[in-house]
Amino acid sequence: MDEIKSLDLRELAERIYNLDEKAYTITGSALGRVYNGDKEHAIAYIIDLLEAQKGADILRDELALIGNMGKTIAEKHNRTDILDEYNAITKQTKWQADHYTRVDILDQSRAALNTIALKDRFSEEDKRIICIARTYGSGGHEIGFALANEKNMSYYDKKIFMEILKRMSAGNKSIWEHADYYEKAVRGNPVYAGMPFENDNLPPVKQMREDFSKFHGLPRRDALYFTQSKMILDLAKTENFVMLGRYADVVLTNEHIPHISIFITAPLENRIERLKSLYPERSEKQIRKMLIQSDKTHLREYRYFTGRMWGRAENYDLTINSASYGISGSVAMLLEMLEGKVDYK
Repeated sequence: MDEIKSLDLRELAERIYNLDEKAYTITGSALGRVYNGDKEHAIAYIIDLLEAQKGADILRDELALIGNMGKTIAEKHNRTDILDEYNAITKQTKWQADHYTRVDILDQSRAALNTIALKDRFSEEDKRIICIARTYGSGGHEIGFALANEKNMSYYDKKIFMEILKRMSAGNKSIWEHADYYEKAVRGNPVYAGMPFENDNLPPVKQMREDFSKFHGLPRRDALYFTQSKMILDLAKTENFVMLGRYADVVLTNEHIPHISIFITAPLENRIERLKSLYPERSEKQIRKMLIQSDKTHLREYRYFTGRMWGRAENYDLTINSASYGISGSVAMLLEMLEGKVDYK
């Protein structure tokens, strides 16, 4: 790795570890620290994430957990101190995603467009909430995370929510371990199960019986939906945030809570090209199959839980073809649209 030497990686890992420790010490978060246990093992783990091709997504969410914790600090001086270091670290770690995702989603032939305006819909009392749905491979995670950092808002996605549920359940794996078990393997081949090329197995029969009792006969995924919906509504009372997925747009709409809903997508061929750089070990045929299955799963699950059609333009305030802007361009365009209308700080 040419960009950063091993000594620099250790220094960066120590900064991340120390930031987590400091944020937790100040907040006393009930969810606990992000990096627990022995310091040397934690630092080695962070270095592994910095060096690994697939580590960028994991590290992004773990940093988001620390940033979310920091944004809850009441005392301004401490909050500013934590968030300044958090922002410096996220900028320093951006090289990792850039290094391993060399192919942006940008389609230069589509880029000569695009001025958007959105009327102010928030009162002084309302929290500022941005809900982002996306097709896999369109850069939605990266856009949402960058937007949250630019607007000093908390960031949540599926993995962060599952980590919070894990910590809330104090080791009880019933609610979180098999997050997508209903998308099992078909004839031994992995299908889309919330993450690309995952192959989650069904939980043991004993676990399914326990879940049936615990959730009063509800299917486990329904119980998870209601649990996460309550978490979203609780967050909407206390903080500004960007939420990726989790049916948040419909959950908030049903409770008449103001928010901005955005759908991010890109042509299938552009998404395939981008993911080929993330999964060089996979063939183009495998990536195409995964993306098609991913879209079908999103469509089916969104309709099951909301009664709406996932990705249909009239269900969102704004639908973006990220191939027309690229990831950085999409963030810049959203910031230009939002900053003239709403002060999120």
